[in-house]
Amino acid sequence: MDTQQRIKQIVDENDVVLFMKGTSQFPMCGFSGRAIQILKACGVDAPKTVNVLEDDEVRQGIKTFSSWPTIPQLYVKGEFIGGSDIMMEMYQNGELQQLFAAA
Repeated sequence: MDTQQRIKQIVDENDVVLFMKGTSQFPMCGFSGRAIQILKACGVDAPKTVNVLEDDEVRQGIKTFSSWPTIPQLYVKGEFIGGSDIMMEMYQNGELQQLFAAA
């Protein structure tokens, strides 16, 4: 299975997926840490996280998969939501909470 297929499988099989640097317990960059905090604030306590630092193919492949240049990247029900800045903006205006309430 190639990297794009692996990423698609992860996204398809999990309701909430965060591709990030590090883990939810030990984020390895501020943006990934902020993304985890936003998810927790929305009541998402156990998202599927993928540590891109452990797999360089996934680290590069996720950028191609989403056509988005940065990490972290959030997917909800198979849909690409965005990175930590977009997550923060959506959280502040209530969109992210509505998204999880609907999911």
